[in-house]
Amino acid sequence: MGKQSLCSSIINCLNSFQGSVSAKHVHSTKYPEHNIIYGEIIIQLCPGKSFPKRVASVQLHSSSNIDPDPRKGKVTQKVLLENRNIDKIISNDSEGKVIKYELHFKVEPDFGNSGALIIKNEHKHKFFLQSASIQIHHNQTINFKCNSWIYPSHLTKTDRIFFQNTCYLPNQTPGSLVEFRKEELKRLRGDGTEEKNEWDQIYDYDYYNDLGNPDKGQEYERPILGGSKMYPYPRRLKTGLPSSSHETRSPGGWFNIDFYVPPDECFSQKKMSEFMLNIIRAAMQFVIPETRSSKIEGKSNHFESFDQIHRLFTSNRGHEIEEWVVKLLKQKMPKDLFKRIEHVLRENTVKLPLPQKIAGSEFVWMDDEEFGRQMLAGTNPTGIMCLQAMNQWRIFILEHHDYLMPFLSRINTRGICAYASRTLLYLRNDYTLKPLAIELSLPSSSPHNEINRVFVPASTGTEAALWQLAKAHVVVTDSGFHQLINHWLKTHAVIEPYIISTRRNLSVMHPIHRLLDPHFKDTIQINAIARNMALNAGGILEKTLYTGHTSMELSSLLYKSWRFDEQSLPSDLIKRGMAIYNPNRPENVELLFEDYPYGADGLDIWMAIKNWVTDYVFHFYKDDDSLRCDYEIQEWWSEIRYVGHGDKCNEPWWYEMRTITDLVKALTTIIWIVSAHHAAISLGQYEYAGYPLYRPTLCREYIPIEGTMEFAEFLMDPDKYFLNMLPERFEMTLGIALVEVLSRNIHDESWLGHQPSTKWIDDERIHCRFKQFRDELQEVQKKIGVRNRDPKLKNRRGRANIPYEALCPGATASKDTMRRGIPNSINI
Repeated sequence: MGKQSLCSSIINCLNSFQGSVSAKHVHSTKYPEHNIIYGEIIIQLCPGKSFPKRVASVQLHSSSNIDPDPRKGKVTQKVLLENRNIDKIISNDSEGKVIKYELHFKVEPDFGNSGALIIKNEHKHKFFLQSASIQIHHNQTINFKCNSWIYPSHLTKTDRIFFQNTCYLPNQTPGSLVEFRKEELKRLRGDGTEEKNEWDQIYDYDYYNDLGNPDKGQEYERPILGGSKMYPYPRRLKTGLPSSSHETRSPGGWFNIDFYVPPDECFSQKKMSEFMLNIIRAAMQFVIPETRSSKIEGKSNHFESFDQIHRLFTSNRGHEIEEWVVKLLKQKMPKDLFKRIEHVLRENTVKLPLPQKIAGSEFVWMDDEEFGRQMLAGTNPTGIMCLQAMNQWRIFILEHHDYLMPFLSRINTRGICAYASRTLLYLRNDYTLKPLAIELSLPSSSPHNEINRVFVPASTGTEAALWQLAKAHVVVTDSGFHQLINHWLKTHAVIEPYIISTRRNLSVMHPIHRLLDPHFKDTIQINAIARNMALNAGGILEKTLYTGHTSMELSSLLYKSWRFDEQSLPSDLIKRGMAIYNPNRPENVELLFEDYPYGADGLDIWMAIKNWVTDYVFHFYKDDDSLRCDYEIQEWWSEIRYVGHGDKCNEPWWYEMRTITDLVKALTTIIWIVSAHHAAISLGQYEYAGYPLYRPTLCREYIPIEGTMEFAEFLMDPDKYFLNMLPERFEMTLGIALVEVLSRNIHDESWLGHQPSTKWIDDERIHCRFKQFRDELQEVQKKIGVRNRDPKLKNRRGRANIPYEALCPGATASKDTMRRGIPNSINI
């Protein structure tokens, strides 16, 4: 193949993979004393930065021959990334220039194979190293998947090393790379004491000591979560300040993103811009108009009719950004980010849509059947439990009582009126759930006593109106549990220690690091944003959820009962009585009834993930002894247990990580949590909670008692009483804006069954098996389509006739749709 036609092939390949690198298929040129190895490197400059004459120096490190220096391989002379080596400007836009350099490395005849690449930034600005490749003998390509920020060496005081995409267990590492492998992990661990700089790539653990802001007064004090019996919690990434004190945060509210995150964990510049734009768009349509209208004298703090709420979505409010908003954003946001979004803001006229379920049936939220269906196919389908001993498994319960009672006296202040609740439902012959009764409870003045009220369904008159109030209170408690526990605690929070330990203990050459890496994309960044915008004292969740200032403390209480082994879908279903043990079924699990959309679709996804993980793991480990001898895996798991989840390390349910089966269970559960489980409970929120009558998040009134003035007001106008019971206008619109942002697809989404590059691992057998995984997911997608068209499966569509697609793996989502597909990671 000629060099010119070969370059054209490479360019076409680069275009098809949107900038990812592929090696140039050119044989090394042999000279009397040296060989010449051809290489390519793709880098991206920061937007707006000068185009340097010299960017960096690059060396190749041998993986097969040992230098006279013990345990070190041969290293080539430095080759410069400079103007004369530029092969092509791949793109040049607001994201910065993407440049491909063509390099020639002069190597000795006995240099052997290249196992690592050493790069030194000799420019004054950072740049993003996308990938590299080199061509060796017999047309063989060695790829380096880098995807890392490279900071100037005068700041980092060290060079960066990147290993080829071939995976090795620790005891299989080529001898010349052993020390580099250890040194790289040591660099990522740091020494646990230093304050972090922007350019540091250091992973360490800390408590949740950054939620409060005592400098603003006693009202903003919050307990430190983690490290105590009273407030156990998973660890988070350490940001550089001492863990023994509360961190001081910079002001900024929704736009506070000024905090340390390791550079390679940060959103891309385009994603951060789009994320902030989504926040601002939601605020423009919902929150800002309410802020402005609340200043009108005599205007009610509550919506006065159902139609007023409906007009939040159908009116022309919030289309044009006002100058005071622009000035506020300019003050609060980083300068570069503000410049990137300012022109888009001024041109933007996007109006957020009415949720599909309401568009299909405006008053579906009042329907008893829909109230029950939400528990099987709504945004929180993991709370419903079967009381198996009652009436042949026909009675189900939604339980929000025991954990909540100790908190109610502290919650029910400042105008909040919350109950602990129990809801009983009956499974009908068509497998829909019929509500039977709701018990609402309050603490009494007498110790160990409660004030209980029971409500039953009614279709007309006063009893029907009271029943609607009772259902609203149940949904409020369920919304709080969903957002704080199932969404935040059991996905975002519990998974962060797994990410930190992976970065600290598993080399990028380790096959398990390579397997997990796409499932950890952007999670640390979104968790840090959540702590600074939503979970902190006075943050969005405290303003919108009924739990208020007790929110994170409540999640600490429920962390006490968290078990990693029960987070697998089969274990969860059996624990809740939604499935039974059946040794003749896959995973030994059989659903109680087919028409449980979350359970049916979820088990198919779970099996596809487990099959893929099993084949992957057995490809690298030949037996249990090889796992026990893998010191990186053993340190990884030990640190997760004894540090990351150290408050629960002595509990007996932890896998011992002595067998391959243990590893498969752990990896399948991790991938399930961050992909399908998170998608099911997070990305579809707008369809329910986006309409505040469907999923209210707090109540401002108790259900009135007959004979009181409140009951008389209720009788005069039940609808007005209902509306006054719901959140105030600002709280309601803030909640809508939040779930809209959490439900929206975003740039560079990575989907389950898809890899951002075909060069993610240099192993053809793994590539073939991954294709089978993708094919399995496509079959699951077809099965879900068949189920959604089956008229007998009533829970899959409901009265609004909207199909259940929360666990549909088809990655066909676009910017203009709310969501479809299962992302690889918790990245929003």
